[in-house]
Amino acid sequence: MKKTVLLLVVAFCMNTAFSQSAKAIYFELGGPGLASFNFDTRFSRKEDGIGGRIGFGGFSINGTGAVFVPVGINYLIGKDGKNYFELGGGVTPVFSFDSYSSGDAFTATFGHLNFGYRLQPREGGFFFRAAINPIFGKGFFWPYYGGVGFGYKFRSR
Repeated sequence: MKKTVLLLVVAFCMNTAFSQSAKAIYFELGGPGLASFNFDTRFSRKEDGIGGRIGFGGFSINGTGAVFVPVGINYLIGKDGKNYFELGGGVTPVFSFDSYSSGDAFTATFGHLNFGYRLQPREGGFFFRAAINPIFGKGFFWPYYGGVGFGYKFRSR
């Protein structure tokens, strides 16, 4: 699992450095990162098609919390260059911490799916997404989980 996550991170970095594809940054509330900042890019020069995302989020309450790192692949379907249906999936490693005790930390991973709407204008500007994100892991499945995100889509060159 760690090799898969590392491979996806390397693919994002290489794609960012060498492609001129559609890119967006956004904040998502809910979704696989709970409350996360994310980067999304297409793997080709098209506005739709296959792409991916990586994020960083989490929470902390009184010194105890968790960090979420959602990584995923998605596919956008749309014809008007602005409105898309999004399908996807991925994994989210979770790292907990407790500043009062060094023995209570844990690491876990869960899977997630994406089924939703995305507003991503071809010429750049306001970015919005809303999705149902079923999540699953060892011994659990939550089919009715979701999230909304908003941010900025950069103009494609």
